[in-house]
Formats: sequence, C-alpha cells, structure tokens
Amino acid sequence: MKDYPPLSEREEYIGKLIVAAAFAIHKAIGPGLLERVYEVCFCHELTKSGLAFARQVIVPIVYDGLHFNEGLRLDVFVENLVIVELKVVDMMNTVYQAQVLSYLKLTNKRLGYLINFNVPVIKHGIQRLAR
Repeated sequence: MKDYPPLSEREEYIGKLIVAAAFAIHKAIGPGLLERVYEVCFCHELTKSGLAFARQVIVPIVYDGLHFNEGLRLDVFVENLVIVELKVVDMMNTVYQAQVLSYLKLTNKRLGYLINFNVPVIKHGIQRLAR
C-alpha cells in the first residue's frame, strides 16, 4: 500500500464542514427523501459555510489514448479539493466506496466522502475515504 503524506489543513477543515453539513441536514429533515433533495440542501449548507463547490461534475476518462467525458459524474466537488458522493440507499455497497476512490484517482485528489442519508443515525452513514 502506498504511503501518502498527511492531508493539508485546508482539506481537513473542508472535511469537518462537510460532516457538519451532513449532520445539520439529517437533523432537520431526516432520512427517506430523494438524493436530489439532499444534494440541494447539502450545497446550501456549503454556501452558508462559505465554501465553493460544483455539482454533477463530469470526470473525464482517458483510456488507450481516447479521451471522453461520458458516464462518470461526481455529485459535489468542494473547493476543487474534496469529492462528495451522496446516496440514499438501504444498504451501502462496496462499489460505492470503489466509485469514490476511482474519482479520487481520476481527479488526482486525496479526500472524499461517501454520505448515505438513508440511515437512522447519520454518523453511521458517513464514510471518509483518503488516498
């Protein structure tokens, strides 16, 4: 396994605000809504925290000399540093973790979060993934 240097203070700070946003949303509206609702609320919380973000960002793929922008879209890209994938599922699947790790690799970023809002207690729905 490759050793990576510690994350930057900025990445850690953004991570704390991402987790705080997830807690605030889950406390206010709970589980059971559509992913799009959580995405809008999540981005609103990021705005309140003063963070810049982009929604539904296309992740380009380069394969065998081909460059294409089809198929991969990450939910929220915060401050051009942290990737956030939002889910509303009954059970987390390891493919979701692989998805975030692939996004990190393809974008050459280090920190990502996988957040499932369809849980009774939000701390059980947040996964931090770093490389």
